Amino acid sequence: MKLRVKVDHETYSALKELEGEYREVLEEAINYGLSNKTTSFIRIKAGIYKTEREKYKDLPSHFIYTACEDASERLDSFEKLKKRGRAYTEKPSVRRVTIHLDDHLWRFSLDTISISTKRSRVLISPTFPKIFWRYYNKGWSIASEARFRLMKGNVVEFYVIFKRDVKPYEPEAFIPVDLNEDSVSVLVDGKPMLLETNTKRITLGYEYRREAITTGKPTKDREVRGKLKRLRERDKKVDVRRKLAKLIVIEAFESMSAIVLEDLPGRTPEHMKDVKDKQLRLRIYRAAFSSMKNAIIEKAREFGVPVILVNPSYTSSTCPIHGAKIVYRPDGGDAPRVGVCGKGKEKWHRDVVALYNLARRAGDVSPVPLGSKESHDPPTLSGWLRAKSLHSIMNEHKMIEMKV
Repeated sequence: MKLRVKVDHETYSALKELEGEYREVLEEAINYGLSNKTTSFIRIKAGIYKTEREKYKDLPSHFIYTACEDASERLDSFEKLKKRGRAYTEKPSVRRVTIHLDDHLWRFSLDTISISTKRSRVLISPTFPKIFWRYYNKGWSIASEARFRLMKGNVVEFYVIFKRDVKPYEPEAFIPVDLNEDSVSVLVDGKPMLLETNTKRITLGYEYRREAITTGKPTKDREVRGKLKRLRERDKKVDVRRKLAKLIVIEAFESMSAIVLEDLPGRTPEHMKDVKDKQLRLRIYRAAFSSMKNAIIEKAREFGVPVILVNPSYTSSTCPIHGAKIVYRPDGGDAPRVGVCGKGKEKWHRDVVALYNLARRAGDVSPVPLGSKESHDPPTLSGWLRAKSLHSIMNEHKMIEMKV
Protein backbone atom coordinates (compact mmCIF):
# COMPACT_ATOMS: atom_id res chain seq x y z
CA MET A 1 0.00 0.00 0.00
CA LYS A 2 1.34 3.40 -1.01
CA LEU A 3 1.50 6.27 1.49
CA ARG A 4 2.61 9.76 0.48
CA VAL A 5 4.11 11.98 3.16
CA LYS A 6 5.46 15.52 2.86
CA VAL A 7 8.45 15.95 5.21
CA ASP A 8 10.60 18.86 6.32
CA HIS A 9 13.83 19.81 4.54
CA GLU A 10 16.11 18.28 7.18
CA THR A 11 14.40 14.86 6.99
CA TYR A 12 14.34 14.94 3.20
CA SER A 13 18.06 15.83 3.06
CA ALA A 14 18.96 12.88 5.33
CA LEU A 15 16.94 10.50 3.16
CA LYS A 16 18.42 12.01 -0.02
CA GLU A 17 21.95 11.40 1.26
CA LEU A 18 20.94 7.82 2.11
CA GLU A 19 19.49 7.35 -1.38
CA GLY A 20 22.76 8.46 -3.02
CA GLU A 21 24.88 5.87 -1.19
CA TYR A 22 22.22 3.16 -1.61
CA ARG A 23 22.27 3.80 -5.38
CA GLU A 24 26.07 3.40 -5.48
CA VAL A 25 25.93 0.10 -3.57
CA LEU A 26 23.11 -1.10 -5.85
CA GLU A 27 25.12 -0.31 -8.99
CA GLU A 28 28.16 -2.13 -7.60
CA ALA A 29 26.01 -5.16 -6.77
CA ILE A 30 24.54 -5.24 -10.28
CA ASN A 31 27.99 -4.95 -11.88
CA TYR A 32 29.29 -7.76 -9.67
CA GLY A 33 26.36 -9.99 -10.64
CA LEU A 34 26.91 -9.31 -14.34
CA SER A 35 30.66 -9.87 -14.26
CA ASN A 36 30.25 -13.12 -12.29
CA LYS A 37 27.15 -14.26 -14.22
CA THR A 38 25.00 -14.73 -11.15
CA THR A 39 21.65 -13.47 -9.92
CA SER A 40 21.95 -15.11 -6.49
CA PHE A 41 21.51 -12.75 -3.54
CA ILE A 42 23.85 -14.84 -1.36
CA ARG A 43 26.68 -14.80 -3.92
CA ILE A 44 26.34 -11.09 -4.62
CA LYS A 45 26.34 -10.26 -0.90
CA ALA A 46 29.36 -12.49 -0.27
CA GLY A 47 31.24 -10.84 -3.13
CA ILE A 48 30.73 -7.15 -2.32
CA TYR A 49 29.81 -6.87 1.37
CA LYS A 50 33.31 -6.47 2.80
CA THR A 51 34.37 -3.87 0.21
CA GLU A 52 31.16 -1.83 0.51
CA ARG A 53 31.24 -1.97 4.32
CA GLU A 54 34.71 -0.44 4.37
CA LYS A 55 33.71 2.16 1.77
CA TYR A 56 30.49 3.26 3.52
CA LYS A 57 31.28 2.98 7.21
CA ASP A 58 28.46 5.28 8.35
CA LEU A 59 25.81 3.45 6.35
CA PRO A 60 23.84 0.86 8.38
CA SER A 61 25.02 -2.57 7.23
CA HIS A 62 21.54 -3.86 6.48
CA PHE A 63 21.21 -1.36 3.63
CA ILE A 64 23.96 -3.34 1.89
CA TYR A 65 21.90 -6.51 2.40
CA THR A 66 18.75 -4.93 0.97
CA ALA A 67 20.68 -3.38 -1.93
CA CYS A 68 21.98 -6.86 -2.81
CA GLU A 69 18.41 -8.20 -2.68
CA ASP A 70 17.32 -5.35 -4.96
CA ALA A 71 20.16 -6.10 -7.39
CA SER A 72 19.28 -9.81 -7.40
CA GLU A 73 15.64 -9.02 -8.31
CA ARG A 74 16.69 -6.60 -11.07
CA LEU A 75 19.17 -9.04 -12.58
CA ASP A 76 16.65 -11.88 -12.50
CA SER A 77 14.03 -9.71 -14.20
CA PHE A 78 16.58 -8.54 -16.80
CA GLU A 79 17.56 -12.13 -17.64
CA LYS A 80 13.91 -13.07 -18.19
CA LEU A 81 13.39 -10.08 -20.50
CA LYS A 82 16.58 -10.94 -22.36
CA LYS A 83 15.39 -14.50 -23.02
CA ARG A 84 12.13 -13.13 -24.41
CA GLY A 85 13.99 -10.66 -26.64
CA ARG A 86 12.63 -7.63 -24.80
CA ALA A 87 15.86 -6.33 -23.24
CA TYR A 88 16.95 -3.21 -25.11
CA THR A 89 20.18 -2.56 -23.18
CA GLU A 90 23.27 -4.66 -22.50
CA LYS A 91 22.79 -4.47 -18.74
CA PRO A 92 20.06 -3.27 -16.37
CA SER A 93 20.20 0.49 -15.88
CA VAL A 94 19.41 2.07 -12.51
CA ARG A 95 17.04 4.93 -13.30
CA ARG A 96 14.77 5.08 -10.30
CA VAL A 97 15.79 3.92 -6.85
CA THR A 98 13.31 2.44 -4.40
CA ILE A 99 15.08 1.80 -1.12
CA HIS A 100 14.31 -1.60 0.42
CA LEU A 101 13.96 -1.83 4.20
CA ASP A 102 14.09 -4.86 6.45
CA ASP A 103 12.98 -5.16 10.08
CA HIS A 104 16.26 -3.63 11.34
CA LEU A 105 15.91 -0.47 9.24
CA TRP A 106 12.39 0.72 10.07
CA ARG A 107 9.81 0.69 12.86
CA PHE A 108 6.08 1.11 12.42
CA SER A 109 3.45 2.62 14.68
CA LEU A 110 0.16 4.34 14.00
CA ASP A 111 1.70 7.66 15.05
CA THR A 112 5.05 7.63 13.26
CA ILE A 113 7.27 5.55 11.00
CA SER A 114 10.93 5.46 12.00
CA ILE A 115 13.61 4.97 9.31
CA SER A 116 17.34 4.45 9.88
CA THR A 117 19.74 6.83 8.11
CA LYS A 118 23.50 7.38 8.21
CA ARG A 119 23.57 9.35 11.46
CA SER A 120 20.28 8.75 13.24
CA ARG A 121 16.68 7.75 12.72
CA VAL A 122 14.16 10.06 11.07
CA LEU A 123 10.44 10.09 11.83
CA ILE A 124 7.64 10.57 9.33
CA SER A 125 3.94 10.88 10.19
CA PRO A 126 1.72 9.59 7.38
CA THR A 127 -2.02 10.08 6.98
CA PHE A 128 -3.60 6.67 6.44
CA PRO A 129 -6.31 6.31 3.77
CA LYS A 130 -9.55 4.37 4.25
CA ILE A 131 -8.22 1.29 2.47
CA PHE A 132 -5.40 1.08 5.05
CA TRP A 133 -7.88 0.87 7.91
CA ARG A 134 -9.96 -1.65 5.97
CA TYR A 135 -7.03 -4.09 5.90
CA TYR A 136 -5.67 -3.15 9.33
CA ASN A 137 -9.01 -3.72 11.09
CA LYS A 138 -9.73 -7.03 9.32
CA GLY A 139 -6.89 -9.03 10.81
CA TRP A 140 -4.13 -8.23 8.31
CA SER A 141 -0.67 -7.73 9.81
CA ILE A 142 2.07 -5.44 8.53
CA ALA A 143 5.06 -7.27 7.08
CA SER A 144 8.60 -6.70 8.33
CA GLU A 145 9.70 -5.49 4.87
CA ALA A 146 8.91 -2.07 3.41
CA ARG A 147 10.13 0.29 0.69
CA PHE A 148 10.26 3.99 0.02
CA ARG A 149 11.36 6.38 -2.68
CA LEU A 150 11.85 10.14 -2.84
CA MET A 151 9.68 12.39 -4.98
CA LYS A 152 9.87 16.06 -5.89
CA GLY A 153 8.74 18.68 -3.39
CA ASN A 154 10.07 16.96 -0.24
CA VAL A 155 7.59 14.10 -0.68
CA VAL A 156 8.37 10.55 0.50
CA GLU A 157 6.42 7.72 -1.13
CA PHE A 158 6.31 4.88 1.41
CA TYR A 159 5.16 1.34 0.58
CA VAL A 160 3.68 -0.73 3.41
CA ILE A 161 3.09 -4.45 2.80
CA PHE A 162 0.19 -6.30 4.42
CA LYS A 163 0.18 -10.04 4.99
CA ARG A 164 -2.19 -12.63 6.41
CA ASP A 165 -2.03 -16.34 7.08
CA VAL A 166 -4.74 -17.91 4.94
CA LYS A 167 -5.84 -21.51 5.50
CA PRO A 168 -6.84 -23.22 2.25
CA TYR A 169 -9.98 -25.32 2.26
CA GLU A 170 -11.12 -28.44 0.46
CA PRO A 171 -13.45 -27.30 -2.38
CA GLU A 172 -17.02 -28.60 -2.45
CA ALA A 173 -17.85 -27.34 -5.96
CA PHE A 174 -16.34 -25.64 -9.01
CA ILE A 175 -16.80 -22.22 -10.58
CA PRO A 176 -15.36 -22.31 -14.12
CA VAL A 177 -14.43 -18.96 -15.69
CA ASP A 178 -13.88 -18.46 -19.43
CA LEU A 179 -11.98 -15.30 -20.45
CA ASN A 180 -12.82 -13.60 -23.74
CA GLU A 181 -11.94 -10.30 -25.37
CA ASP A 182 -15.18 -8.44 -24.60
CA SER A 183 -16.75 -10.59 -21.87
CA VAL A 184 -16.08 -13.09 -19.10
CA SER A 185 -18.42 -16.07 -18.76
CA VAL A 186 -19.01 -17.68 -15.34
CA LEU A 187 -20.94 -20.78 -14.27
CA VAL A 188 -22.58 -20.30 -10.84
CA ASP A 189 -24.92 -22.96 -9.40
CA GLY A 190 -25.24 -24.49 -12.86
CA LYS A 191 -26.37 -21.17 -14.36
CA PRO A 192 -24.10 -19.59 -17.00
CA MET A 193 -23.81 -15.83 -17.34
CA LEU A 194 -21.80 -13.52 -19.58
CA LEU A 195 -20.42 -10.37 -17.96
CA GLU A 196 -19.58 -7.66 -20.46
CA THR A 197 -16.20 -5.98 -19.92
CA ASN A 198 -16.33 -3.57 -22.91
CA THR A 199 -12.61 -4.14 -23.53
CA LYS A 200 -13.10 -3.88 -27.28
CA ARG A 201 -14.83 -0.49 -27.00
CA ILE A 202 -12.17 0.85 -24.60
CA THR A 203 -9.28 -0.37 -26.79
CA LEU A 204 -10.63 1.04 -30.04
CA GLY A 205 -11.84 4.27 -28.43
CA TYR A 206 -8.42 5.10 -27.03
CA GLU A 207 -6.70 4.02 -30.25
CA TYR A 208 -8.86 6.47 -32.23
CA ARG A 209 -8.00 9.21 -29.73
CA ARG A 210 -4.28 8.48 -30.08
CA GLU A 211 -4.57 8.74 -33.87
CA ALA A 212 -6.40 12.06 -33.55
CA ILE A 213 -3.73 13.43 -31.19
CA THR A 214 -0.70 12.31 -33.22
CA THR A 215 -1.96 12.89 -36.78
CA GLY A 216 0.37 15.37 -38.48
CA LYS A 217 2.40 15.95 -35.29
CA PRO A 218 5.61 14.34 -33.99
CA THR A 219 5.24 12.23 -30.86
CA LYS A 220 8.21 14.07 -29.31
CA ASP A 221 6.19 17.29 -29.26
CA ARG A 222 5.62 18.42 -25.67
CA GLU A 223 1.89 19.07 -26.11
CA VAL A 224 1.39 15.68 -27.81
CA ARG A 225 3.30 13.84 -25.09
CA GLY A 226 1.21 15.59 -22.43
CA LYS A 227 -2.07 14.58 -24.08
CA LEU A 228 -0.93 10.96 -24.53
CA LYS A 229 0.19 10.78 -20.92
CA ARG A 230 -3.26 11.86 -19.70
CA LEU A 231 -5.00 8.96 -21.43
CA ARG A 232 -6.38 6.40 -18.97
CA GLU A 233 -6.82 3.21 -21.00
CA ARG A 234 -4.77 1.07 -18.63
CA ASP A 235 -6.51 2.45 -15.51
CA LYS A 236 -9.96 1.61 -16.89
CA LYS A 237 -8.97 -1.93 -17.81
CA VAL A 238 -7.28 -2.54 -14.46
CA ASP A 239 -10.40 -1.28 -12.67
CA VAL A 240 -12.60 -3.77 -14.57
CA ARG A 241 -10.19 -6.65 -13.88
CA ARG A 242 -9.96 -6.00 -10.16
CA LYS A 243 -13.71 -5.61 -9.63
CA LEU A 244 -14.50 -8.71 -11.67
CA ALA A 245 -11.82 -10.75 -9.88
CA LYS A 246 -13.25 -9.70 -6.50
CA LEU A 247 -16.80 -10.72 -7.49
CA ILE A 248 -15.68 -14.15 -8.69
CA VAL A 249 -13.41 -14.86 -5.71
CA ILE A 250 -15.97 -13.78 -3.10
CA GLU A 251 -18.59 -16.03 -4.73
CA ALA A 252 -16.14 -18.96 -4.66
CA PHE A 253 -15.16 -18.24 -1.04
CA GLU A 254 -18.75 -18.06 0.22
CA SER A 255 -19.74 -21.29 -1.57
CA MET A 256 -16.48 -23.12 -0.65
CA SER A 257 -15.75 -23.65 -4.36
CA ALA A 258 -12.61 -23.81 -6.48
CA ILE A 259 -12.12 -21.48 -9.43
CA VAL A 260 -11.32 -23.20 -12.72
CA LEU A 261 -9.32 -21.14 -15.25
CA GLU A 262 -7.70 -21.77 -18.59
CA ASP A 263 -3.94 -22.19 -18.32
CA LEU A 264 -3.21 -19.30 -20.68
CA PRO A 265 0.36 -18.33 -21.68
CA GLY A 266 2.00 -15.35 -20.05
CA ARG A 267 2.07 -13.41 -23.31
CA THR A 268 0.24 -13.41 -26.63
CA PRO A 269 1.30 -16.42 -28.77
CA GLU A 270 3.72 -15.71 -31.63
CA HIS A 271 1.30 -16.91 -34.33
CA MET A 272 -1.01 -13.99 -33.50
CA LYS A 273 1.49 -11.75 -35.32
CA ASP A 274 0.31 -13.36 -38.56
CA VAL A 275 -3.25 -12.03 -38.16
CA LYS A 276 -3.77 -9.86 -41.22
CA ASP A 277 -6.53 -7.65 -39.82
CA LYS A 278 -4.62 -4.80 -38.15
CA GLN A 279 -7.50 -3.82 -35.87
CA LEU A 280 -8.14 -7.41 -34.75
CA ARG A 281 -4.43 -7.90 -34.03
CA LEU A 282 -4.43 -4.72 -31.91
CA ARG A 283 -7.47 -5.89 -29.95
CA ILE A 284 -5.94 -9.32 -29.29
CA TYR A 285 -2.70 -7.84 -27.94
CA ARG A 286 -4.44 -5.29 -25.73
CA ALA A 287 -7.12 -7.63 -24.41
CA ALA A 288 -4.49 -8.87 -21.89
CA PHE A 289 -6.08 -12.25 -21.12
CA SER A 290 -3.21 -13.29 -18.85
CA SER A 291 -3.61 -10.08 -16.83
CA MET A 292 -7.24 -10.98 -16.09
CA LYS A 293 -6.16 -14.50 -15.13
CA ASN A 294 -3.43 -13.15 -12.84
CA ALA A 295 -5.85 -10.69 -11.20
CA ILE A 296 -8.19 -13.57 -10.28
CA ILE A 297 -5.30 -15.73 -9.00
CA GLU A 298 -3.91 -12.87 -6.89
CA LYS A 299 -7.29 -12.12 -5.31
CA ALA A 300 -7.88 -15.85 -4.73
CA ARG A 301 -4.62 -16.07 -2.76
CA GLU A 302 -5.87 -13.26 -0.55
CA PHE A 303 -8.98 -15.27 0.41
CA GLY A 304 -7.38 -18.72 0.32
CA VAL A 305 -9.56 -19.85 -2.60
CA PRO A 306 -8.05 -22.77 -4.58
CA VAL A 307 -7.48 -22.13 -8.30
CA ILE A 308 -7.27 -24.97 -10.83
CA LEU A 309 -5.59 -24.32 -14.19
CA VAL A 310 -6.61 -26.63 -17.04
CA ASN A 311 -5.66 -27.08 -20.68
CA PRO A 312 -7.74 -24.61 -22.75
CA SER A 313 -7.50 -26.46 -26.08
CA TYR A 314 -10.80 -27.31 -27.79
CA THR A 315 -12.94 -26.22 -24.82
CA SER A 316 -15.14 -24.12 -27.11
CA SER A 317 -15.43 -26.66 -29.92
CA THR A 318 -16.16 -29.97 -28.13
CA CYS A 319 -19.61 -31.06 -26.94
CA PRO A 320 -19.40 -31.84 -23.17
CA ILE A 321 -22.10 -34.51 -23.49
CA HIS A 322 -21.20 -36.47 -26.63
CA GLY A 323 -17.54 -35.46 -27.07
CA ALA A 324 -18.28 -34.62 -30.71
CA LYS A 325 -17.11 -31.52 -32.57
CA ILE A 326 -19.40 -28.49 -32.50
CA VAL A 327 -19.97 -26.93 -35.92
CA TYR A 328 -20.26 -23.14 -35.91
CA ARG A 329 -22.11 -21.88 -38.94
CA PRO A 330 -21.79 -18.25 -40.05
CA ASP A 331 -24.49 -16.07 -38.47
CA GLY A 332 -23.65 -12.86 -40.27
CA GLY A 333 -20.56 -12.08 -38.18
CA ASP A 334 -16.88 -12.92 -38.49
CA ALA A 335 -16.94 -15.17 -35.39
CA PRO A 336 -20.22 -17.11 -34.98
CA ARG A 337 -21.07 -17.68 -31.31
CA VAL A 338 -23.71 -20.45 -31.55
CA GLY A 339 -22.98 -23.90 -33.00
CA VAL A 340 -24.56 -27.34 -33.28
CA CYS A 341 -23.20 -30.61 -31.87
CA GLY A 342 -22.26 -32.91 -34.73
CA LYS A 343 -23.80 -35.93 -32.93
CA GLY A 344 -26.67 -34.79 -30.70
CA LYS A 345 -27.66 -31.76 -32.81
CA GLU A 346 -28.24 -29.59 -29.71
CA LYS A 347 -27.25 -25.92 -29.84
CA TRP A 348 -24.32 -24.55 -27.84
CA HIS A 349 -23.02 -21.05 -27.24
CA ARG A 350 -19.23 -21.18 -27.50
CA ASP A 351 -18.68 -19.34 -24.19
CA VAL A 352 -21.13 -21.61 -22.33
CA VAL A 353 -19.76 -24.90 -23.69
CA ALA A 354 -16.28 -23.75 -22.64
CA LEU A 355 -17.52 -23.45 -19.03
CA TYR A 356 -18.83 -27.02 -18.92
CA ASN A 357 -15.66 -28.39 -20.51
CA LEU A 358 -13.46 -26.49 -18.06
CA ALA A 359 -15.46 -27.88 -15.13
CA ARG A 360 -15.17 -31.44 -16.45
CA ARG A 361 -11.42 -31.14 -16.93
CA ALA A 362 -11.14 -29.96 -13.33
CA GLY A 363 -12.91 -33.13 -12.13
CA ASP A 364 -16.54 -32.02 -11.92
CA VAL A 365 -18.90 -34.98 -12.54
CA SER A 366 -22.24 -33.17 -12.14
CA PRO A 367 -24.69 -33.67 -15.04
CA VAL A 368 -24.70 -31.23 -17.96
CA PRO A 369 -28.13 -29.82 -18.94
CA LEU A 370 -29.24 -31.09 -22.34
CA GLY A 371 -30.87 -28.69 -24.76
CA SER A 372 -31.61 -25.89 -22.26
CA LYS A 373 -32.14 -22.35 -23.51
CA GLU A 374 -29.20 -21.05 -21.45
CA SER A 375 -26.82 -23.42 -23.24
CA HIS A 376 -27.20 -21.47 -26.50
CA ASP A 377 -28.72 -18.17 -25.31
CA PRO A 378 -27.06 -17.23 -21.97
CA PRO A 379 -27.94 -13.95 -20.22
CA THR A 380 -25.48 -11.19 -21.16
CA LEU A 381 -25.12 -8.72 -18.29
CA SER A 382 -23.75 -5.19 -18.31
CA GLY A 383 -23.57 -2.51 -15.65
CA TRP A 384 -22.25 -4.92 -13.01
CA LEU A 385 -19.23 -2.84 -11.88
CA ARG A 386 -20.95 -1.66 -8.68
CA ALA A 387 -22.51 -5.02 -7.83
CA LYS A 388 -21.79 -6.61 -4.44
CA SER A 389 -21.99 -10.25 -5.58
CA LEU A 390 -22.70 -12.44 -8.60
CA HIS A 391 -25.98 -13.57 -7.03
CA SER A 392 -27.19 -9.97 -6.80
CA ILE A 393 -26.47 -9.56 -10.53
CA MET A 394 -28.45 -12.72 -11.31
CA ASN A 395 -31.39 -11.64 -9.13
CA GLU A 396 -31.48 -8.20 -10.72
CA HIS A 397 -31.51 -9.80 -14.19
CA LYS A 398 -34.43 -12.06 -13.17
CA MET A 399 -36.41 -9.05 -11.91
CA ILE A 400 -35.85 -7.24 -15.21
CA GLU A 401 -37.06 -10.32 -17.14
CA MET A 402 -40.17 -10.55 -14.95
CA LYS A 403 -41.01 -6.88 -15.56
CA VAL A 404 -40.60 -7.38 -19.31
